[in-house]
Amino acid sequence: METSGYTTAGGIAVERETREVPEAALEEIVTALGERRGGAFSSGMDYPGRYSRWAFGYVDPCLELVAKGRTISARALNERGKVVLPAVASCLLAAGKPVTEPTAVHVEVYVPESADLLPEEMRSRRPTVFTAIREVIAAFRGDDPHLGLYGAFGYDLAFQFEPIRQELVRPGDQRDLVLHLPDRLVVIDRQRETSLEYRYEFTVDGVTTRGLDRAGENVRPAVNPEIPKNPEKGAYADVVAKAKEKFKRGDLFEVVPGQVFHSACTDPSAFYRSLRHSNPAPYEFIISLGEGEHLVGASPEMYVRVSGDRVETCPISGTIARGSNPVEDAEAIRTLLSSVKEESELTMCTDVDRNDKSRICVPGTVQVIGRRQIELYSRLIHTVDHIEGRLRPEFDALDAFLTHMWAVTVTGAPKTWAMQFIEDHEATTRRWYGGAIGFIGFDGSMNTGLTLRTAQIKDGVATVRAGATLLFDSDPDAEERETELKASALLGALAAVNKTAPAPAVPVREQPGLGMKVLLVDHEDSFVNTLADYFRQQGADVVTLRHGFPAAMLDEIAPDLAVLSPGPGWPSDFGMSALIDQLYARDLPVFGVCLGLQAMVEHAGGKLELLDYPEHGKRGQVTRQGESALLDGLPEEFTAARYHSLHAKVPGVVGFAATATTPDGNVMAIEDTGKRRFAVQFHPESILTTEGGAGAKVIANVLRLTKR
Repeated sequence: METSGYTTAGGIAVERETREVPEAALEEIVTALGERRGGAFSSGMDYPGRYSRWAFGYVDPCLELVAKGRTISARALNERGKVVLPAVASCLLAAGKPVTEPTAVHVEVYVPESADLLPEEMRSRRPTVFTAIREVIAAFRGDDPHLGLYGAFGYDLAFQFEPIRQELVRPGDQRDLVLHLPDRLVVIDRQRETSLEYRYEFTVDGVTTRGLDRAGENVRPAVNPEIPKNPEKGAYADVVAKAKEKFKRGDLFEVVPGQVFHSACTDPSAFYRSLRHSNPAPYEFIISLGEGEHLVGASPEMYVRVSGDRVETCPISGTIARGSNPVEDAEAIRTLLSSVKEESELTMCTDVDRNDKSRICVPGTVQVIGRRQIELYSRLIHTVDHIEGRLRPEFDALDAFLTHMWAVTVTGAPKTWAMQFIEDHEATTRRWYGGAIGFIGFDGSMNTGLTLRTAQIKDGVATVRAGATLLFDSDPDAEERETELKASALLGALAAVNKTAPAPAVPVREQPGLGMKVLLVDHEDSFVNTLADYFRQQGADVVTLRHGFPAAMLDEIAPDLAVLSPGPGWPSDFGMSALIDQLYARDLPVFGVCLGLQAMVEHAGGKLELLDYPEHGKRGQVTRQGESALLDGLPEEFTAARYHSLHAKVPGVVGFAATATTPDGNVMAIEDTGKRRFAVQFHPESILTTEGGAGAKVIANVLRLTKR
């Protein structure tokens, strides 16, 4: 154990003990947060220059700060908090007027608005509840990188800076800010491979916390899971339509309204673990706020991060659903990056964000250091910009936090008009959604994430709000589906924890190749093993032989199906016509791939030609022609991989039905169902033929059609 100490700028003596602990110490904290105040934060993503994996947590903080509107209070949560409270109470009393008589455990003040007209450059210094927080930070100022205020910042805090006309009734239990002062932290650094516990002792006016119990009160939430109804279909699309009228008039450039979904949640700690596993994100968190309220989330977006004089943000806008495999993901990314609408969304967000920084940063230092970079999440793909600036000497991390309030990615542009639209058109107040979670360090640092992909949990009910960035060219139904998709990651994790429905039965996958022996003839091909694997996945027993084997081996192996593999060159380079003679003489079913198709066409008397431009590793748009048993279950048009210079045109095919072609007339599939002879020019085993499982379906169809 290592001990160190210092005195803060406000004269508070701080002693810190550091010791190594197992990582399980953090999981113990997560479990405790089910019924005790505190928080656990983690990052489940590595992204060079942006995110690294870390985790930290605390339970039973000694003191909490709570704001409701312009009233802010400090409360000692245990005997240790009573020692610290006088230092914090003096900070609050310096910022506002006492609401009640301060006690040994509680002080509450009201921070009135100022009649003075301040320039926009000093927006963050207007009198608000943050004036009191600034006083606390100044009193505890020191070099410790972990000591600070941890918790959540609600959406309504912005109204202390912006003149928004409030139309929605604020619930009586709504709090706008809850921050904790932990005196014990467990910090896991994945880069340094350390797991450390920090314990703090404070001495205020000669009174010390040493020897006092760290335990706080039990705050197990009540459980009354009466689940409200989810939004009606079409309700969000109606809001989109109203927004489009605002865009047309020029009132808005973009806006981000949300809608609310509900689910049961009686175990916030289990939900946090489930979400962390199923939907890794840069800002994963569980915060037990007291009063039976928890926040659990996996936010993809940094709000504001400050280290030294460097301030960073990572606005996210531009969204598309993930595919079922990496190839479909790649296609989705291509679509996303090609979308003018999605690019416009992010451009406006970044321009507004740069404007926010320019209020407080050294001229010329606000830079976009990453543009439309791709981030993949469990169900979504986003485009992300990365922006940095350097704070002017007269500003600090809290100024950076406030000048961005709230991020354009959850409000819109222009911000005040967008926030008014949200107030006028959302059904309920946002509470924590669209605000931030994280910490403000007493060393001048800050790390906060936007409160997105978050559930507010109270009385056993989880409330999940999700929004979409709307533009004039938004499609109302598509935007509504996007909100549902964004909410689905949390709702899915909740369902997994709640086990509200029996697990679906795992379907038994049909294997049409069971009991079949396949002879795969290898024509010195680079893909034959993958092709063999596709047949084995369907239950077939595969024997692979290089071309040129004695014909007698056909009788020894006695295959149920012969497959002619792809390969370089022309069919004549491998004497394929002679092999086909032997196969046909034995009435064996045959399936040809690429070179195999060419050999079967040529053997039947058809004509082969060279393409003007070789198609090697290229996508091909394949269109079915009439009825096709071989392509059963595939769409009329699908994408498949092309690796060929030779080709056959429809008029050049003899003895087969040409059942698929490319737009320029190249034959992609041939069939003679009666004689059980089939072939494809494309490669079913390629990653470019995986969309919708097309390649696997072709192989399954071949086996089904040739099985006796």
